[in-house]
Amino acid sequence: MGRPRAFVEHEVLDVAMQVFWRHGYEASSIAELRAATGLSAASLYGAFGSKEGLFQRAIEHYIAGPGRVSELVGDLTLDPLDALGQMLHGTITMQSDPAHPGGCLVAVSATVGAGGDDDVAARRVVAERRAEDRSGIEACIRRGVDTGANRADLDPAISAVMVHSFVLGVSTQLIDGVPPAALHAAADLLLNGFHRPF
Repeated sequence: MGRPRAFVEHEVLDVAMQVFWRHGYEASSIAELRAATGLSAASLYGAFGSKEGLFQRAIEHYIAGPGRVSELVGDLTLDPLDALGQMLHGTITMQSDPAHPGGCLVAVSATVGAGGDDDVAARRVVAERRAEDRSGIEACIRRGVDTGANRADLDPAISAVMVHSFVLGVSTQLIDGVPPAALHAAADLLLNGFHRPF
Protein backbone atom coordinates (compact mmCIF):
# COMPACT_ATOMS: atom_id res chain seq x y z
CA MET A 1 0.00 0.00 0.00
CA GLY A 2 1.36 3.46 -0.94
CA ARG A 3 1.97 6.39 1.33
CA PRO A 4 -1.08 8.45 2.30
CA ARG A 5 -1.49 11.90 0.81
CA ALA A 6 0.69 13.50 3.49
CA PHE A 7 3.51 14.96 1.45
CA VAL A 8 5.14 18.28 0.79
CA GLU A 9 3.79 19.27 -2.61
CA HIS A 10 6.68 21.45 -3.71
CA GLU A 11 9.11 18.60 -2.96
CA VAL A 12 7.05 16.19 -5.06
CA LEU A 13 6.86 18.73 -7.87
CA ASP A 14 10.61 19.29 -7.70
CA VAL A 15 11.26 15.56 -8.09
CA ALA A 16 8.67 15.17 -10.86
CA MET A 17 10.14 18.21 -12.64
CA GLN A 18 13.56 16.54 -12.60
CA VAL A 19 12.14 13.30 -14.04
CA PHE A 20 10.31 15.08 -16.87
CA TRP A 21 13.35 17.29 -17.51
CA ARG A 22 15.70 14.32 -17.74
CA HIS A 23 13.52 11.93 -19.74
CA GLY A 24 10.82 14.03 -21.41
CA TYR A 25 7.09 13.70 -20.97
CA GLU A 26 6.43 10.62 -23.06
CA ALA A 27 9.32 8.55 -21.66
CA SER A 28 8.51 9.38 -18.03
CA SER A 29 6.25 6.57 -16.87
CA ILE A 30 3.92 6.62 -13.90
CA ALA A 31 6.05 3.81 -12.43
CA GLU A 32 9.15 5.99 -12.69
CA LEU A 33 7.34 9.01 -11.25
CA ARG A 34 6.07 6.84 -8.38
CA ALA A 35 9.56 5.55 -7.65
CA ALA A 36 11.09 9.04 -7.76
CA THR A 37 8.43 10.71 -5.61
CA GLY A 38 7.81 7.80 -3.23
CA LEU A 39 4.07 8.16 -3.77
CA SER A 40 1.55 5.56 -4.82
CA ALA A 41 -0.28 5.85 -8.12
CA ALA A 42 -3.44 6.59 -6.13
CA SER A 43 -1.73 9.49 -4.33
CA LEU A 44 -0.34 10.91 -7.57
CA TYR A 45 -3.68 10.68 -9.35
CA GLY A 46 -5.52 11.94 -6.28
CA ALA A 47 -3.32 15.01 -6.02
CA PHE A 48 -2.76 15.84 -9.70
CA GLY A 49 -5.54 14.05 -11.59
CA SER A 50 -3.35 12.52 -14.30
CA LYS A 51 0.19 12.31 -15.60
CA GLU A 52 -0.58 15.35 -17.76
CA GLY A 53 -1.88 17.20 -14.70
CA LEU A 54 1.35 16.42 -12.84
CA PHE A 55 3.34 17.56 -15.87
CA GLN A 56 1.45 20.86 -16.04
CA ARG A 57 2.12 21.49 -12.35
CA ALA A 58 5.79 20.53 -12.84
CA ILE A 59 6.03 23.08 -15.66
CA GLU A 60 4.53 25.74 -13.40
CA HIS A 61 7.03 24.74 -10.69
CA TYR A 62 9.86 25.06 -13.22
CA ILE A 63 8.69 28.51 -14.37
CA ALA A 64 8.60 29.70 -10.76
CA GLY A 65 12.05 28.23 -10.17
CA PRO A 66 14.88 27.72 -12.68
CA GLY A 67 12.75 28.92 -15.60
CA ARG A 68 12.03 32.31 -14.02
CA VAL A 69 15.10 33.63 -15.85
CA SER A 70 12.84 34.06 -18.90
CA GLU A 71 10.84 36.66 -16.95
CA LEU A 72 13.79 39.08 -16.93
CA VAL A 73 12.64 40.56 -20.23
CA GLY A 74 9.56 41.86 -18.43
CA ASP A 75 11.52 43.75 -15.77
CA LEU A 76 10.59 47.37 -16.46
CA THR A 77 13.26 48.62 -14.05
CA LEU A 78 15.95 47.45 -16.48
CA ASP A 79 17.04 49.05 -19.71
CA PRO A 80 15.41 46.86 -22.41
CA LEU A 81 18.75 45.85 -23.92
CA ASP A 82 20.13 45.01 -20.47
CA ALA A 83 17.01 42.97 -19.74
CA LEU A 84 17.45 41.07 -22.99
CA GLY A 85 21.12 40.45 -22.24
CA GLN A 86 20.46 39.30 -18.69
CA MET A 87 17.79 36.91 -19.95
CA LEU A 88 20.09 35.44 -22.62
CA HIS A 89 23.12 35.03 -20.38
CA GLY A 90 20.96 33.89 -17.45
CA THR A 91 19.35 31.27 -19.68
CA ILE A 92 22.74 29.85 -20.68
CA THR A 93 23.92 29.80 -17.06
CA MET A 94 20.72 28.14 -15.83
CA GLN A 95 20.61 25.54 -18.59
CA SER A 96 24.26 24.57 -18.05
CA ASP A 97 23.96 24.35 -14.24
CA PRO A 98 25.07 20.82 -13.20
CA ALA A 99 22.62 20.92 -10.28
CA HIS A 100 19.82 19.84 -12.63
CA PRO A 101 19.39 18.22 -16.07
CA GLY A 102 20.83 20.21 -18.95
CA GLY A 103 18.80 22.34 -21.31
CA CYS A 104 15.36 23.85 -20.83
CA LEU A 105 12.43 21.77 -19.57
CA VAL A 106 9.98 23.77 -21.71
CA ALA A 107 12.12 23.31 -24.82
CA VAL A 108 12.97 19.61 -24.56
CA SER A 109 10.31 17.79 -22.51
CA ALA A 110 7.30 17.54 -24.84
CA THR A 111 8.12 18.92 -28.26
CA VAL A 112 7.26 15.68 -30.05
CA GLY A 113 5.53 12.52 -28.95
CA ALA A 114 2.80 10.03 -29.62
CA GLY A 115 -0.64 11.16 -30.64
CA GLY A 116 -2.52 10.27 -27.47
CA ASP A 117 -4.68 12.87 -25.78
CA ASP A 118 -2.31 13.30 -22.85
CA ASP A 119 0.70 13.73 -25.18
CA VAL A 120 -1.17 16.36 -27.19
CA ALA A 121 -2.15 18.13 -23.96
CA ALA A 122 1.45 18.07 -22.70
CA ARG A 123 2.71 19.54 -25.97
CA ARG A 124 0.04 22.24 -25.72
CA VAL A 125 1.22 23.17 -22.20
CA VAL A 126 4.80 23.81 -23.30
CA ALA A 127 3.78 25.40 -26.62
CA GLU A 128 1.66 27.93 -24.73
CA ARG A 129 4.60 28.72 -22.46
CA ARG A 130 6.93 29.16 -25.43
CA ALA A 131 4.40 31.55 -27.00
CA GLU A 132 4.34 33.57 -23.76
CA ASP A 133 8.13 33.72 -23.69
CA ARG A 134 8.27 34.85 -27.33
CA SER A 135 5.66 37.52 -26.62
CA GLY A 136 7.67 38.76 -23.64
CA ILE A 137 10.80 39.02 -25.74
CA GLU A 138 8.89 40.93 -28.42
CA ALA A 139 7.51 43.38 -25.83
CA CYS A 140 11.02 43.95 -24.47
CA ILE A 141 12.44 44.62 -27.94
CA ARG A 142 9.51 46.93 -28.73
CA ARG A 143 10.24 48.90 -25.55
CA GLY A 144 13.84 49.18 -26.67
CA VAL A 145 12.84 50.54 -30.07
CA ASP A 146 10.33 52.96 -28.55
CA THR A 147 12.81 54.31 -25.98
CA GLY A 148 15.76 54.45 -28.37
CA ALA A 149 17.72 51.76 -26.52
CA ASN A 150 17.67 49.53 -29.62
CA ARG A 151 18.12 50.23 -33.30
CA ALA A 152 15.09 52.06 -34.67
CA ASP A 153 14.86 49.85 -37.77
CA LEU A 154 14.29 46.60 -35.86
CA ASP A 155 11.06 44.71 -36.45
CA PRO A 156 10.19 43.62 -32.89
CA ALA A 157 8.16 40.57 -33.97
CA ILE A 158 10.83 39.19 -36.32
CA SER A 159 13.61 40.07 -33.88
CA ALA A 160 11.75 38.20 -31.14
CA VAL A 161 11.58 35.09 -33.32
CA MET A 162 15.36 35.31 -33.84
CA VAL A 163 16.11 35.74 -30.12
CA HIS A 164 13.66 33.04 -29.07
CA SER A 165 15.12 30.65 -31.64
CA PHE A 166 18.52 31.24 -30.03
CA VAL A 167 17.07 30.61 -26.55
CA LEU A 168 15.43 27.35 -27.64
CA GLY A 169 18.59 26.28 -29.46
CA VAL A 170 20.70 26.65 -26.32
CA SER A 171 19.26 23.35 -25.06
CA THR A 172 20.41 21.25 -27.99
CA GLN A 173 23.77 23.01 -28.17
CA LEU A 174 24.48 22.24 -24.51
CA ILE A 175 23.25 18.66 -24.83
CA ASP A 176 25.58 18.27 -27.83
CA GLY A 177 28.53 19.49 -25.75
CA VAL A 178 28.93 23.09 -26.91
CA PRO A 179 30.69 24.88 -24.02
CA PRO A 180 28.71 27.56 -22.19
CA ALA A 181 31.49 30.08 -22.87
CA ALA A 182 30.90 29.72 -26.60
CA LEU A 183 27.17 30.26 -26.11
CA HIS A 184 27.79 33.37 -23.99
CA ALA A 185 30.00 34.73 -26.78
CA ALA A 186 27.29 33.94 -29.33
CA ALA A 187 24.72 35.74 -27.15
CA ASP A 188 26.94 38.83 -27.08
CA LEU A 189 27.22 38.69 -30.87
CA LEU A 190 23.44 38.48 -31.13
CA LEU A 191 22.99 41.41 -28.76
CA ASN A 192 25.46 43.53 -30.73
CA GLY A 193 22.96 43.54 -33.57
CA PHE A 194 20.45 45.41 -31.41
CA HIS A 195 22.68 48.36 -30.57
CA ARG A 196 22.06 51.72 -32.18
CA PRO A 197 24.83 52.71 -34.60
CA PHE A 198 27.08 55.44 -33.28
